[in-house]
Amino acid sequence: MITFTICLLLLIAGYFIYGAIVEKVVGYDYSKKTPAIAHPDGVDYLPLPTWKVYMIQFLNIAGLGPIFGAIMGAKFGTASYIWIVLGTIFAGAVHDYVSAMMSLEHDGESLPEIIGRYLGLTTKKVFGVFTIVLMILVGAVFISGPAELLAQMTPDWMTAIMWIVIIFVYYILATMLPIDKIIGRFYPIFAIALIFMAVGILYGLYANQPELPEMWEGFGTKYETHPIFPMMFVSIACGAISGFHATQSPLMARCLKDSKHGRRVFYGAMVTEGIVALIWAAAATAFFGEHGVVDANGNAFSGAAVAKSLSVEWLGTFGSILAILGIVAAPITSGDTALRSARLIVADFLHFSQKTIMERLKVSLPIFVVTFLILLYSLSDKEGFGIIWRYFAWSNQTLAVFTLWSITVYFTLTKRPYVMTLIPALWMTAVCTTYIFVAPECLGNVIPQATWLGPTVGGVAAATGLGLFWKWKSGVK
Repeated sequence: MITFTICLLLLIAGYFIYGAIVEKVVGYDYSKKTPAIAHPDGVDYLPLPTWKVYMIQFLNIAGLGPIFGAIMGAKFGTASYIWIVLGTIFAGAVHDYVSAMMSLEHDGESLPEIIGRYLGLTTKKVFGVFTIVLMILVGAVFISGPAELLAQMTPDWMTAIMWIVIIFVYYILATMLPIDKIIGRFYPIFAIALIFMAVGILYGLYANQPELPEMWEGFGTKYETHPIFPMMFVSIACGAISGFHATQSPLMARCLKDSKHGRRVFYGAMVTEGIVALIWAAAATAFFGEHGVVDANGNAFSGAAVAKSLSVEWLGTFGSILAILGIVAAPITSGDTALRSARLIVADFLHFSQKTIMERLKVSLPIFVVTFLILLYSLSDKEGFGIIWRYFAWSNQTLAVFTLWSITVYFTLTKRPYVMTLIPALWMTAVCTTYIFVAPECLGNVIPQATWLGPTVGGVAAATGLGLFWKWKSGVK
């Protein structure tokens, strides 16, 4: 428990210390009106109380990542704790906060617009499509897990398929209606459930005092067969750094009444998510230490099974219901805002107004159709969900790479210390490139390779990125 406790305290300290440093570096002009105040439209640009914006941002970015991702990443032992702490403080929170402030700087621009502004028009077009695809994947993959849990909590006739349909209908409403009608009203309740869940599991850790691995005992565990690099850095995404978050930051930047609360909302929400991920990584480590990674029938425990088992065992009947509701709410509230973000990205790209319901429907209908088709595929093939999830995981981290490079260029042009994001950008470039050559769903089972091939290519990609950046920087006046 010593390593876990130290990591928990470091995350809290990171918000106050490094978060304040990043805020000072950004040096935003707080006298400038936010987009919500400058031109509210009653739909997407709509001022909300700061505490609501924080709660919504926290739920938007949480999803399955800090719970299921941390559970999967727990198989890497204490290395998962270290990545959650360092990734959250120095990469993820900076990524989320600065992308939000850049959106505020440019009147609420969505992520592809920001990337295009600093990395060029071609990059904007490519990653506009890339981001929309990612948002649709999020909408599809974040339905299955909650539906499975809800089916376990309700009568037998309420099957997972029925819950999937119900959740999808909710997605449609949340995407189409003004942000204060559903998201603004219900997200604070869901956030309270999610925070209760995290606090309850944290209490369970200290009350039960399970034997957790310590940093000085080594990083890996007997349960993990894949190399820590790069697999852990893709498995634990939302609890450390996630490109998806930067698509959500502009969504909430359009609702912020006062820009001086930016660090509290965006950096703070990411640190909160890191704490949730750390708690679940530790709890899952305790679970795997007692039960292994397979059940009595030889089937691997799913993230949902581990989460439910721990919640019931440590929090009791009533507490487990609230905890599981929090676990269910997190991915649902990321899936709906993902599709909402997709609508806004398409509308921004095509310069379509979104004031009327018919204007929103024109943009949203193709998004709903494609999402539903992907969902049907994931249900029709027993491997479908796993395949979609793995491609989502890589796409998610790749988007983080381009967001970090955009911030680095922005810092360079505005004479800020660009090294703060250059180092995370280089690291994630190496991670995502290496993953292509190592992961079984990519080239890992196709190209005969020595163990050094993937990391070598990843290192070359990072070095190439650094060389191109340095060449460009030398021409900046």
